[in-house]
Formats: sequence, structure tokens, C-alpha cells
Amino acid sequence: MNILLFLIPVSLVLLLVAIWAFRWAVRKGQFENLDAAAIDILRDDSADQPPAAATPAGAMPTNESTRRPQGDRTDAD
Repeated sequence: MNILLFLIPVSLVLLLVAIWAFRWAVRKGQFENLDAAAIDILRDDSADQPPAAATPAGAMPTNESTRRPQGDRTDAD
């Protein structure tokens, strides 16, 4: 019987927290667009990215793996 004196107030506090969380979610617009998450899974990510810039014929693309550091110049005067 003594456990009911503990569990009833705890359950009422949890109920109030759940109601507050639901009201907060409704006010922040969490339930406005329920279909967006389902459609995002089906959308192709590569279609959203712009095409990469083409390099001229014969030119090597420059990236960090092909660059030499500034202090390692072999053609220094």
C-alpha cells in the first residue's frame, strides 16, 4: 500500500512531462510534414549535386596527394 503513495505522484509527473513534450513538438512544427522523411529515403543524392568541373585535355587534376610541399622544390635556383 505504501508503494502507491510513491507511484501515483511519479506517474502524474511523468504524464505532465509527456503532455509538455507533445505540446512543445506541436508548437515547433514537428508534425507539419510527415511525408518528407519517407520521400527523402527514395531521393537520389547524386541528382542534387552539381556536375564536377571538367579539367582541360592533358591537364592533371590538382589535389593534395599530387602536390609537392613548398620547401621541397627540386628546380630551385
